[in-house]
Order: sequence, then structure tokens, then C-alpha cells
Amino acid sequence: MILQVENPVVEVHDLTVSYDRKPVLWGIDLTLPAGALVGVIGPNGAGKSTLIKAMMDLLPAGSGYVRIFDKPIGQVRNRISYVPQRESVDWDFPASVFDVVLMGRYGKLGLFKRPRKADKDAAMEALQKVGMQGFANRQISQLSGGQQQRVFLARALAQNADIYFMDEPFAGVDIATETAIIELLRTMREQGKTVIVVHHDLQSATEYFDWVVLLNLRLVASGPTEKILTQQLLEQTYGGKLTVLTKVGELLKKQEFPSRER
Repeated sequence: MILQVENPVVEVHDLTVSYDRKPVLWGIDLTLPAGALVGVIGPNGAGKSTLIKAMMDLLPAGSGYVRIFDKPIGQVRNRISYVPQRESVDWDFPASVFDVVLMGRYGKLGLFKRPRKADKDAAMEALQKVGMQGFANRQISQLSGGQQQRVFLARALAQNADIYFMDEPFAGVDIATETAIIELLRTMREQGKTVIVVHHDLQSATEYFDWVVLLNLRLVASGPTEKILTQQLLEQTYGGKLTVLTKVGELLKKQEFPSRER
């Protein structure tokens, strides 16, 4: 089941991406709605991170195209923010928490311009939103994994984008941090932001996301969570691996999805 969206915020057409001439994404056709929390879900090696990187033109496509806000990404890059996987970041880089968050403002400053008071205020406000204002002067290498993730989320918030791509933002964080992050993402959604999240936990996916993309090298399904997270579509996505997902078994049988106030 692949539902198409009228006036989509993201449109992907016939997207194929290869590594060393080996395709890792095949013929992806996808549209995503504005103002939604979108979960990109699938087994390890399914191409989830590759998909969002290709959407942002961080990886070259072998075929197809991506349009965001009905334009090529080069024309709207300043409206897009990216939170990478924490493991991909050099946390030994000599920078303070505040400096890292302030980097989120550089796209709005232009070349060779110094941060203004308004930029510094925006960075501190972003730190307050993630509960890290007390760590502004600390070196990022001195933070815990959950604190580092909050800092990178604050950097994205400081950018004040319209669409956010996040690669496994809940990976390796404690329950308190995960709760804080999802509450913040819900607030962003209420403000009309679109948030696209690579996610691996099916159990929480039913609660966290309005829209789900099921991926396994090819697009299996895309649509509202309650229509997409079915036993049949999950079996198509995970194959035999679905048998180990016992925690969501009863939920899928009953098709009980937590209500979300929009």
C-alpha cells in the first residue's frame, strides 16, 4: 500500500542509489505530507539512512529525482535541517556545546558574516528547549550520549527549518531523553514542521508517528500509521525476521493504535 499525497512536502520519483555499482535502493516512488511526524522503518541494511541522505542530496542518485516544497533541493536547502547518527560525529572536536548549536545559524548568516546577538539568542533558546542550557560552556566530548543527542537536536532547532531529517535520534539514549525528544518533535509538528525520522523500534513507532514508510531496499508501503503497520505489510518488510518482534504481536493483532491529538 503506497498512498500518494496531494501537494506533498517531499516527492521522490524512481529513486535508485548504488554503492560501488551495487544498488541499495531501487525505484523509490514516495510522497510525504506536510506537518507530520514520519517514521522510516525497516530491517538493518534496508537503506533507511541512505534514503534520507539521498533526499537531501548528500548521496548521488543513479536515477530519479527528489523535490522538496516542489523545488530541487538546491533551491530550498536553507529550509532543511539534518540530525545525523550520533556515531557518525567526531565528538572529540574541540568545541563547546554553545558553539555546536550556534553552527545551526551559519546557513542564515551568509559567507564570512559573524553571528549576531539574534543568532546567539536563538542558539541559547534552542538549548533551553532541550534542557541543555546549563551545559553551554562544556566541551561536547564531556557529555553523555543522551546529552550529545540533545545538543545536535538543539543545533537543528536553532536553524529554524521547515523540514527536519533525523537519523536514529533515539538510538542509545535513556528513557528520559527519548521522552523529551518525542515531546519536542510533537511540539514542532504542532508548529507546522515536518519531521522525517529513521527509526528501528516498531513498538514505539505506533505511538510516535502519524505517517510510516516501510522500506527494504524497495518501498513496501507508505501511509498513515494505522493503515501501514499491519501484520501483512510488516511481514513483507521484515520477512522471517518478523517472528522475533514479539513485543508488537498483540498490538498488531488487535490493531489498537494510541490516539494522537493534532
